Amino acid sequence: MMRERGLDVDHSTVFRWVQRYAPEINKRMRLHLKMSGTSYRVDETYIKVGKAFKYLYRAVDKDGQTIEFMLSAKRDVSAAKRFFKKVMRADNRRLPFSISVDKHASYPEAFTLSHDEKVLPHDCILRRVKYLNNVIEQDHRFVKKKVRASQSFKRFHTAERTLEGIEAMNS
Repeated sequence: MMRERGLDVDHSTVFRWVQRYAPEINKRMRLHLKMSGTSYRVDETYIKVGKAFKYLYRAVDKDGQTIEFMLSAKRDVSAAKRFFKKVMRADNRRLPFSISVDKHASYPEAFTLSHDEKVLPHDCILRRVKYLNNVIEQDHRFVKKKVRASQSFKRFHTAERTLEGIEAMNS
């Protein structure tokens, strides 16, 4: 795009722009997204950061519209609970009637704790069905394709900011 306009920009300059402006763009554009549905699909995928794998939690509605995402160092109950809190703070969401997850052991406990802390609505149910998450499993492909092209990340903070830019462009 820059070359079309006659500007010669190095790839490291583009990288610095992404690190600086992606969080701000993501924050501003989330206010203008259409409202999500009431049936959420929650899943996580792994992203390589440095030499270790980190987990990208994502929530989409039944139509595949991204509601929220979070990069976490661990895949445990506290990370799932933190993600449920983040999803409920999203601007473009409606209160969920159901949350569909895979069979990972951390979700039922995190869901129960979130219910007890009144983070999730009392009439929301947790569905642990393997094939209901096909929508989000296919949605992971877009993010994974972009991450693979960037040849992984060196630091957690860099990965987080770059993923914000990727999600902003995907929304």
